[in-house]
Amino acid sequence: MSTAMNFGTKNFQPRPPDKGSFPLDHFGECKSFKEKFMKCLRDNNFENALCRNESKEYLECRMERQLMAQEPLEKLGFGDLIDGKAEAKNKF
Repeated sequence: MSTAMNFGTKNFQPRPPDKGSFPLDHFGECKSFKEKFMKCLRDNNFENALCRNESKEYLECRMERQLMAQEPLEKLGFGDLIDGKAEAKNKF
């Protein structure tokens, strides 16, 4: 018989997913945030700039539940929406 048990000959080395690749939300943990974001897009003719708060909340949910890597919000393009900076910006 030529089928030898070669279980130890191949070493599987797991690696983290590529940037931008993240697990699906199989349990719907962030579904309400996603639905709110999608509704905002539909209501605003898919102008994503008008739905930045909803997008930020959705990504925060995903990061909190480890469905994507933790990233600073500034790095994701939401620096102006953090700690009331958006309100201060709009007052001028």
